[in-house]
Amino acid sequence: MAYFITGATGFIGRRLLAHLCERGERIYALVRPGSRARLDSLVQGLGEPGRWVTPLEGDLSAELLGLSAEDRARMRGPALHFVHLGALYDLAADASELERANVTGTRNALQLAHDLRAGCFHFMSSIAVAGLYPGTFTEEMFSEAGPLEHPYFRTKHAAEELVRAACRIPWRIYRPSMVVGDSRSGLMDKVDGPYYLFKVIQKLRDVLPRWVPLIGFEGGYVNLVPVDFVASALAHLMHLPGQDGRCFHLTDPLDRRVGEVLNLFASVAHAPTMSLRLEPALLTSVSSAVRIPGEALRVLSRVGRRLLQELGIPSTAVELLDYPTRFDARHAQALLTSAGIHVPPLEHYAWRLWDYWERELEPRAGGRPDLAGAVRGRTILITGGSSGIGRATALRLAGAGARVLVLARDPHKLASVRADIVARGGEAHTYSCDITDEESCNRALAQILAEHQHVDVLINNAGRSIRRSIDRTYDRFHDYERLMRLNYFAAVRVTLALLPSMVAQGEGHVINVSSIGVLSSATRFAGYNASKAALEAFSRCAAGEYAARNVHFTVINLPLVRTPMVAPTKLYEAFPLIEPEAAAEKICTAIIHRPDRVSTPLGSLAQLVELLAPALNRAFMSESFNMFPDSEAAGGAPTEQKGCAAEMRALASLMRGIHC
Repeated sequence: MAYFITGATGFIGRRLLAHLCERGERIYALVRPGSRARLDSLVQGLGEPGRWVTPLEGDLSAELLGLSAEDRARMRGPALHFVHLGALYDLAADASELERANVTGTRNALQLAHDLRAGCFHFMSSIAVAGLYPGTFTEEMFSEAGPLEHPYFRTKHAAEELVRAACRIPWRIYRPSMVVGDSRSGLMDKVDGPYYLFKVIQKLRDVLPRWVPLIGFEGGYVNLVPVDFVASALAHLMHLPGQDGRCFHLTDPLDRRVGEVLNLFASVAHAPTMSLRLEPALLTSVSSAVRIPGEALRVLSRVGRRLLQELGIPSTAVELLDYPTRFDARHAQALLTSAGIHVPPLEHYAWRLWDYWERELEPRAGGRPDLAGAVRGRTILITGGSSGIGRATALRLAGAGARVLVLARDPHKLASVRADIVARGGEAHTYSCDITDEESCNRALAQILAEHQHVDVLINNAGRSIRRSIDRTYDRFHDYERLMRLNYFAAVRVTLALLPSMVAQGEGHVINVSSIGVLSSATRFAGYNASKAALEAFSRCAAGEYAARNVHFTVINLPLVRTPMVAPTKLYEAFPLIEPEAAAEKICTAIIHRPDRVSTPLGSLAQLVELLAPALNRAFMSESFNMFPDSEAAGGAPTEQKGCAAEMRALASLMRGIHC
């Protein structure tokens, strides 16, 4: 007995190869000339069993798969199992590519199998051959397939039809459902199928606490099987006697709706789940009742495409959320069960799939595997970078390989942060100026652009905070002016100066450091929150104007951070504040992923409460205002005279990081 395999280095193929090597029979593996090193590495990883593998260079698009007469002669005979796994498994692929790989490739494989007079042709098909069949599709069904407009469905159906109609030797067909990562390790080779929706789950987790109930949709059916099951099932079924001319469904016997699967992955991701899932029919009836003019519909369509592009979701994946087909696999399951081969329950390994995606696939899909990959060799300007959050961020970024430009007022502090960065092997350039002074700021920015031509990432971190209740500022309008001058006008001035060079180079990122107080409407910070809210409004407007020019804007709503800025409020010495290094980590995360907003779960909750139940937010803020005093610098009484230190600590713990 011997085997000839196409697609041996593929996701399923390399696992099948390992199974077949254990049988101690000769294996011939088709490999394109450019992929020879990949197969050699795979064979080397198999160790001693890998000695049974013989690479043969060829191509699916060529007649007889491009094999030489000599290669064909040494394989020819009925003892050969011809295993055709080579295909293009990609819902988002171009129709012509799918036709060439799936249909032409199968036709050429059949031609070679006939030439070799192989004993059996094993064909890896797909449940896609069912099209959009409205019901249960059995292993005996084929011509009953539903609509096949999608090119992937159409080419997989056409390829299986070739095998059924044109194969002149015994054949067996295998139809796996949507193949996901290994159930034991989570390992997956690409983002596909349900993985397209993981980014949505991740974004929900980042902005909402886990316990917030969501309203979602039930969707159609989705059938998932891990790759290790598919390989084990295939290795077993292809050797059973008396099964020629049969089709086997390699599917999960448990039918699941899309909403159920999304909730399962959301649960293992510690994200909020859909407590109420609406049926597709209800959503359809609502949409049909709402008449949208054609022009508005086109605008909404463009916005929708843009959103999908931002999330990395192909439109074809969205179209299949209402997939109507279920699959009967009783014959295959009976044969596999007797051999102890079962589909593991998704509940048992979903966490491994999520964990592998978040650690390995998601960063790679974004092209930014880690902080070093995102910033190495890039020029990053930090305002207020000589102390506190700015200093911690500068050290972190320089350590990851960025060219850090630090803009601040104090020359001595600038010299200190530069010395620290250089001592650690980093690159730093410092510029002393007062960014609230137009002439000084413009001069420094002109020097920066002259020396570096452009800035890749701007971090507007410089800021000032004043904690003082409004009734103590009746005669202090200058406080509001000072806050706006630094927190808003200066940040906008720096941004406007650098945007043209970002547009010219075709890429840029502006990060505006804001406060959780903007989301919670924290009392005693009316002036500070208003200045930061103005900067946030500028960011949101700019994000829409510059998105098509590949310049991104991110707002970071930080909780209270233990920096020199909060030192005058002695009350905070006993309260839980985050350290500058933790704040710097949030800024680094923003650089890697470039989200619209970075916050904390409590900040997101405060924003949600303000939106849905503003009276509840007023109650919390009023209670904190009445309980916490103004600082002594603002004319308040010392904390110990209030006699409620325990209550204050309790409320501060409950509202961790929200300004009080």
